[in-house]
Amino acid sequence: MTEKKYRSIVVGGGIAGLTSAAYLAREGHSVLLIEKNKECGGLVNSFSHNGFHFDAGIRALENAGIIFPMLNELGIKLNVVKSPVTVGVENEILNINDIGSLTEYSNMLKRLYPGSEAETDQMIKVIRRVMKLMDVLYGVDNPNFKELNNDRRYLFKELLPWLPKFLLTIGKINRMNVPVEPFLDRIIKNRSLRDIISQHFFRNTPAFFALSYFSLYLDYFYPIGGVGRLAEELGKKFIEWGGELIRETTIKKVEAYQKKITDCNDVDYLYQNLIWAADLKTFYRITSTDGYSGNIRGKFEKTRNLLMKKRGGDSVFTLFVEVDEPSESFGKIAHGHFFYSPSRKGLGETRWGELDGITSEPGEPEKSRILDWLDKFLTFNTFEISIPALKDPEMAPAGKTGIIISILADYDLFKKIDDAGWHEEFVKEMEERIIRIIGDSIYPVLRDKVTDRFSFSPLNYAKRVGTSEGAITGWSFREQVPVINKILAANSAVETPIPSIYQAGQWTYSPAGVPMSILTGKLAAQRILKA
Repeated sequence: MTEKKYRSIVVGGGIAGLTSAAYLAREGHSVLLIEKNKECGGLVNSFSHNGFHFDAGIRALENAGIIFPMLNELGIKLNVVKSPVTVGVENEILNINDIGSLTEYSNMLKRLYPGSEAETDQMIKVIRRVMKLMDVLYGVDNPNFKELNNDRRYLFKELLPWLPKFLLTIGKINRMNVPVEPFLDRIIKNRSLRDIISQHFFRNTPAFFALSYFSLYLDYFYPIGGVGRLAEELGKKFIEWGGELIRETTIKKVEAYQKKITDCNDVDYLYQNLIWAADLKTFYRITSTDGYSGNIRGKFEKTRNLLMKKRGGDSVFTLFVEVDEPSESFGKIAHGHFFYSPSRKGLGETRWGELDGITSEPGEPEKSRILDWLDKFLTFNTFEISIPALKDPEMAPAGKTGIIISILADYDLFKKIDDAGWHEEFVKEMEERIIRIIGDSIYPVLRDKVTDRFSFSPLNYAKRVGTSEGAITGWSFREQVPVINKILAANSAVETPIPSIYQAGQWTYSPAGVPMSILTGKLAAQRILKA
């Protein structure tokens, strides 16, 4: 049996794993990065199809005081453009350009929901308060990406004056650490208005992070060449600094005491330090602590038992559409990042109440009942629509447009349908209905100018990314999150019960996202470098 030795091994080539590996390789470590797919990046990935370029996961990036400082620290040049957002309900379309757009947003909701003016004013007041907190939260570059001893100006002119405001802000944020749905229930009595505001959030998202969406809209940017360019540039730096990358390889066993991992080809690798930047459930399922003291084994088993009972968060259904129409036609309607609701009615009980009834019933699901539910689910939903060519014209062939349309989706529903043997049929039904609904409402050209289409369901995401329940942002908020979810405790998020093994990525911190994945990747690398 082959056996290879490395100072550090990183498992998982998503954005967190790439970050860890790049920082370690920069310091001269012998680093091996192991990725299960052909390409790295995870949900920070772009791909080509018929000459169109699509983003497989996230549609845009937000700096959050982390991404740009990380790029600067690693010497990575990334050409980016702003990714402006549009929100729309039925025929009401609003391009969000600056803080002044919040007043226009308020007026739009008042036109859509007459009689709810006072409730709308109260909600806008909360959003303004959240935006001020966000300005403080991400008001300076994250100090973990600064050389404080060499940057005295940043230390004394920016960081130290900011810290008291930051600590005060954290207290206010923690008071909003309740699910957004009941939080909005106290403010807004109109069910449809509540739905239109909240139905594109993950279930039970903490209120502060849900209602920070207006700040995020103003912060979005897009790399020229696609979101995946971020992962590509990190990977290039890692290789440039002498790192070794193995693709299309999974790890089937971790023998922690021996500091050894075994891959799917029965190749053994020895390490001094291990960073697990993949699904945490997988790590705890395949890891042996034989040889360690009872204290370490006990902590490991306790954590394992906790994680195995928890679920991943919401997944998505994503439709990719190729259209024989120039992108300028779509740009006259909305920006290239568009949150659109074809109906002001909102999902009501369709979203969770009726869905929970379907997924919890024993036995094979009734096809006609599910399709009836699907009609309502898609008609009253909110779609996230991305048109890459409106941000970078090279992302589609001349005179044509690629469109990405996503909605939140439940893994259990798709798994139940797959077990019943009609997953492919259900996916086609969803594709046809989405194109019809969007074509009959905001983009009429979809009725007869679609040349090709394909989609990813939660089952596809579960297989590609390797996450539990196909989750795209880590753990479910429906129950207590089993990992660190306090900003002040972020440094502890990378710890595991086992010495010399660290964790990073969206499964090690909540709420997750690209900036937090990058941060945990950097923090895990720092632990090793300091040791």
